[in-house]
Amino acid sequence: MAFLNYSKSDTAPEPTHASLATADVTDEKDSSDQRTSDKEGASEDAETDHSEYPTGARLAAIITALALAIFLVSLDLTIVATAIPKITDQFNGLKDVAWYSSAFFMTMGGFQSAWGKIYKYFPLKTSYLIAIFIFELGSLICAVAPNSKALIVGRAFAGVGAAGIGSGSYTIIGFSASPKSRPLFTGIVGTSYGVAAAVGPLIGGAFSDKVSWRWCFYINLPIGAISAAIILLFFKAPSSAKPHAATLREKLLHMDPVGAALVIGFVVCYLLAVQDGGIKYAWSSGHEIGLLVGAAAIVGAFVLWEWFQKDAAMFSFRLAKQRVYIVESVFSFFYSGAYYLVLYYLPIYFQSIDNASAQSSGVRNLPLIVAVVISMLCSGAYISATGVAAPIIVAGTALSTVCVGLLYTLDIGTSEGKWIGYQIIGGVGWGIASQIPIITVQATAPASDLAEVTAMLLFLQTIGGAAMVSAAQAAFVNVMINTLPKTAPGVVPALVVSTGATDLRRVFPADQIPGILEAYMHGLKTSFAIGIASAGTAFAIITLFQRWNKLDVAAIASGGGAA
Repeated sequence: MAFLNYSKSDTAPEPTHASLATADVTDEKDSSDQRTSDKEGASEDAETDHSEYPTGARLAAIITALALAIFLVSLDLTIVATAIPKITDQFNGLKDVAWYSSAFFMTMGGFQSAWGKIYKYFPLKTSYLIAIFIFELGSLICAVAPNSKALIVGRAFAGVGAAGIGSGSYTIIGFSASPKSRPLFTGIVGTSYGVAAAVGPLIGGAFSDKVSWRWCFYINLPIGAISAAIILLFFKAPSSAKPHAATLREKLLHMDPVGAALVIGFVVCYLLAVQDGGIKYAWSSGHEIGLLVGAAAIVGAFVLWEWFQKDAAMFSFRLAKQRVYIVESVFSFFYSGAYYLVLYYLPIYFQSIDNASAQSSGVRNLPLIVAVVISMLCSGAYISATGVAAPIIVAGTALSTVCVGLLYTLDIGTSEGKWIGYQIIGGVGWGIASQIPIITVQATAPASDLAEVTAMLLFLQTIGGAAMVSAAQAAFVNVMINTLPKTAPGVVPALVVSTGATDLRRVFPADQIPGILEAYMHGLKTSFAIGIASAGTAFAIITLFQRWNKLDVAAIASGGGAA
């Protein structure tokens, strides 16, 4: 969902290596000076020798390799959703569910900025191949994981690689396609992301039912190997992609490893707190208070460190002072959080409450995914043609909020027509609105800031997903445990928590199932309530603070500039 948003920024004239990686802005000029320098840079780029661009079969091979790599990243985000109930069956419980997605989001977001700097200071081709290798290594660890902890470690490794694949793929397009053809090829690569999002739940369900959930990760290995082999054989970095000269110490400092470590530390403290709170430890216990205080302290340390880093920081305070970036970034956190919450908890409803198979659950998710992909393409085309974005993002956020509100009304025995309709409403909402934050900042930012503001948005999208999914998990389990004594008095709550979502009818006698499902439904409703709050917050932010002026479509097409 997030990477598809890059497609609007890759139409600039022949780029320099720095403009395609995360930008380091060392001079704070006023906006008119920046626009002037951007125009001068564009003029210089227009005179660049285009003979280094690959053509014909070589170019087609490179674009195919990039599309395959992006396909894998998108597939990894959605294929796990329908496999999770089966995974909980094998690893005996629900307690780690939030980590299966959050570990991936955590490292993908935490290393987003670092990869931008890696592509700036190190050889592009080698760095990209390393990103694929890390992703493949994480996938292999997941596929052979003997326990839940090993699976979580694998997901974390895969997230690091996914961050590098995302930014690297569009960087390589910038160096492989001429400015005129770049929109076409970025559209092809972006579409592969949408296709993977649509087929991911289906593939995950089919593997989980017919073979094993482990094949959701094994499938990455041959496809990733093909992508890496094509890049190795056919992509040759042009002279304009020469890494910036700097000492190793300077390169490492600009990658801001301390900032990335602080982000991951915060997420770990937060996840541990919400995972164990009310289940293993009381919320008032020293363990929980310590973790939550620690998370808050890490946030404070992160802000101070980023201020100290100045231009080498993961986030630029200069950009953070500008209203448009703050609004779009905070909106993206809550809006993406609500989307991923629905994506992960709807399959649990289908497989536990409706007793659907993993494959059937994937089919049932199609109305949401297909509506997202189609609406996203239509929205992007309309905004590119007209520059009208504000009414669309407000309407889309409203539809998404209504969708999560309707999902809250799901119950045991809800008709097929209702959950199909609810998903279509949400899919249209998320589809038309999700790419607008990227389009907005690209239409208002100078070219030198594009990569930096894009990294900031992608970071908050992924962290928003991790935060909301884990919060929903904590609410789901806590409410279910507290409800079970009322709905199924003879059932031990800890046994229900340690039983996989699709194993309930096998482990418990038939007369206890209705009470257990009722408690499950209470927990799921609470999870969807968090989704309502998240989407509703996004709606309030965008309605109150979004500027309703037309976007400068010409600026979008040229890779940035003030509106």
